[in-house]
Amino acid sequence: MRTELVSESGDPDRANEDFASVALPASGRGGALVVLDGVTPPRGATGCRHSVHWFTARLGGALTELTVSLPDVPLADVLGHAVARTAEAHAGTCDLSHPRTPQATVALARWSAGAVEYLVLSDSVLLVEARDGTVTALLDDRLARLPRSALATDAHIDAHLRNKEGGFFTAAADPAVAARAVTGTLPRGEVRTLAALSDGAARWVERFRQGDWGDCLGLVRKEGAGALVERVRALERDHRGRGKRHDDATVVYVEL
Repeated sequence: MRTELVSESGDPDRANEDFASVALPASGRGGALVVLDGVTPPRGATGCRHSVHWFTARLGGALTELTVSLPDVPLADVLGHAVARTAEAHAGTCDLSHPRTPQATVALARWSAGAVEYLVLSDSVLLVEARDGTVTALLDDRLARLPRSALATDAHIDAHLRNKEGGFFTAAADPAVAARAVTGTLPRGEVRTLAALSDGAARWVERFRQGDWGDCLGLVRKEGAGALVERVRALERDHRGRGKRHDDATVVYVEL
């Protein structure tokens, strides 16, 4: 088995709000990967005294433990448990009902001798390569399907779209959001490679159109996860436009 993990802040003067891990149980059977992309709030109140990277570290740590310590619990339930545990850690000091309470997108995969389970919530990406080389992107595309006019103001997003029916969902303080995730199970024998990307790394395909998802996975296999992040950074320097110029970028690559 080959694993590789790269995570880089979009700004050297700001903490990285992504989280990534690969868990390989002591039994030597199976494993799991976790990628979270912390949602950077607009300036202003969040109702929380904690930072986004505090939240992603707490939630990511809980997910890393629970994905392997509860191997028979479905990933959506694992995410619900992890969100509840994280919420409990700051419910006494923070207003967790605030729409900008710390939150994150999620990509999870867990493999055993017989199956590969997956979960995706919001705009992180999980790539699955089959034995025949076919690459499938497992996506939660609810945010991408919203019209740009609906995303014009932060106030509209907070009031009508964030963790709302007809909008999009992220892992914040309500464990019920786990039921909104895209989930599924694949036979282990049909999966050769997994790669999870935060949207800062997925820009190579989604924003800069440098290739398709198969090209992206091939680049990581051949040149390494760091090479994908380096290419994204070069493209960011050359392009200007809507959204953050630089974003935290994370890649986790696993050959089963």
